Amino acid sequence: MDTDSLYPSLLAPFTLAGKRLRNRLMHASMSTLMGENGRVTDRLIQYHANRAKGGAALIVTEPLGMAPHQKVPSRVRVWNDDNVDALKRWADAVESEDCRLLAQVQDPGRGRHAPGRNPDAVGACALPDDLSWTVPHALTIDEIRRLIDDFAQSAHRLQRCGWSGVEISAGHGHLFHQFLSPWSNHRNDQYGGDLEGRTRLIAELVVALRALCSRDFIVGLKLPGTDGVAGGIGPAEAARIATQLTHSREVDYVCFAQGSHARSLELHVPDGHGPRAPYLPLIRELRQAVSGVPLVALGRITDPAEADRIIERGDAEFVALGRALVTDPAWLAKAARGRAHDIRYCVSCNTCWDTIVTQHRPIACDNNPRVAAQDEVDWWPQRAPVCRRVAVVGAGVAGMEAAWVAAARGHAVTVFSASGEIGGKTRLHALLPGGEALASIYDYQHAAALRAGARFELGVTAAAADVIALKPDVVVLASGARMLAPGWLPREIRDAGIIPDLRDAMLALLGHTAHQRGTAVIFDMDHTEGTYAAAELLHALFDRVVLITPRESFAQDTALVTRQGIVRRIHEKRIETIVFAEPRWSGRFEDGVLEYANVYTGKAGVIEDVAFVAYSTPRAPDDALATPLRAAGIDVRPVGDCVTARGILAATAEGHAAGNAI
Repeated sequence: MDTDSLYPSLLAPFTLAGKRLRNRLMHASMSTLMGENGRVTDRLIQYHANRAKGGAALIVTEPLGMAPHQKVPSRVRVWNDDNVDALKRWADAVESEDCRLLAQVQDPGRGRHAPGRNPDAVGACALPDDLSWTVPHALTIDEIRRLIDDFAQSAHRLQRCGWSGVEISAGHGHLFHQFLSPWSNHRNDQYGGDLEGRTRLIAELVVALRALCSRDFIVGLKLPGTDGVAGGIGPAEAARIATQLTHSREVDYVCFAQGSHARSLELHVPDGHGPRAPYLPLIRELRQAVSGVPLVALGRITDPAEADRIIERGDAEFVALGRALVTDPAWLAKAARGRAHDIRYCVSCNTCWDTIVTQHRPIACDNNPRVAAQDEVDWWPQRAPVCRRVAVVGAGVAGMEAAWVAAARGHAVTVFSASGEIGGKTRLHALLPGGEALASIYDYQHAAALRAGARFELGVTAAAADVIALKPDVVVLASGARMLAPGWLPREIRDAGIIPDLRDAMLALLGHTAHQRGTAVIFDMDHTEGTYAAAELLHALFDRVVLITPRESFAQDTALVTRQGIVRRIHEKRIETIVFAEPRWSGRFEDGVLEYANVYTGKAGVIEDVAFVAYSTPRAPDDALATPLRAAGIDVRPVGDCVTARGILAATAEGHAAGNAI
């Protein structure tokens, strides 16, 4: 195969600020939370070195601490000489792989997407953030000039440490965006008012960077394309801002971001409920506004062929990937070698966002259990010294991850699955609205398992005797978990299957397209994505859909950006919601009436014309096989929901660890 001709546009070199880039792939800035107490860590360096080894031509880091007031422990401190030696090691690890390393210059300003408000926030004006309602200290003119100098001096320090440039992040509702937007900038001095005033901070920063760092230092600029805020920045204003800041051609590239610190925050990490590459139409529209400065396309670009076409059509000079390179650092290297089928693809689930923003821990990925490991790039397991017989009970993503890794290590692996298909509950989610991309997780696992020689017994509900008959040395128990019937549901009704759990109900409804009269009700004690994807499917089938929960709101166990999308779709589709309530069973159900009551006051209500009811509730491990197998002297290793019910991230991580440990 002539691999040189596979993606000619994506693989074509380019020169930026006098520096040769080997191809057109950039790693977009992604917060990793791998810095510690303002220090560079070996893991942080390894993360970026891996992406350089995997083929990226340019990497933009997460925001660094480039001014003394930026004291977040995970932000690497650059404003003094504390980290000079480590910054040099970081640059060398990336630049030695023929990859240019850029630092992102950013301050959140008043923006905050964690609970509570930020008393240390600074901003253009003393106006509340649209999301957190944080009111910042309005920067004085002297403070603005000091901030510009701090940023420029820090960039110069990075240049002396071997870094190739910086990217000014003026999108996503951060500080620079707050100065650009007429919604958040009501200043009446030279840094506010008209377009020239609102862009002055960035323009002066570019001048300061050029004065200290010279013309061969890359200066990129991320600008808002549309921020989704009424009175803020839409495409027309974005074009005016881009023209104003690029006409001097002092910046080396421009990219456009979406969303803000508002109800539009979800726009900056588009998920599976929208089209792929959703920013492209706007990027094409704004191309004429950047004065011929190289343009970068970003936003849910996951496929190498898609990226190549973007460059080939002239939509942009570069393609920037963030989440896709978290999932597979060798994304481009595999594609360039004719192995795009071996890529572990990003599923746009935003678990990575959740780990860093909600859980405040280093970035992790549902489809990459080895993020920042030393051997992460194009990893394949090492052979085990002794071949063992391994039975895997369950073909969900936890069991499949264990199966392919164990088989690749040379073990004789047999996988039992009660279903006739692999994927488990993730497969069901993949068939619901917005879940299609999840299929790539188990598709990769299945292909890898077959390649490694694993054997599958599909459509077989394995009893203890079936497993024992294999004489396995190890059993990986990945049999999942089952939803618990809610307390208000009488046992006889539950046993009769009149009101099923939501998973069973969805399996029965998939493939049905005929409209059904009446109201569909989901009792929600789950609060994760699958429940609301099911609600959307029901919306397409029934006259009316009602969600009822004992909590004060919905989707509480999802990341903020995911929750925003869920809540928006619920309202757009007119799905009704009832909070602080639980159903009450009564004989009126036979007449299509479901009664409910407030969990605090007992105030009663009814939902009429009910044609469908299902519950989505906490799950108990389905681990009944563990006891008889252990009694038979077999080493049993539960993984995923069979330990305790969680999400895909835990499932793939534990399956991966189990496969490697055998």
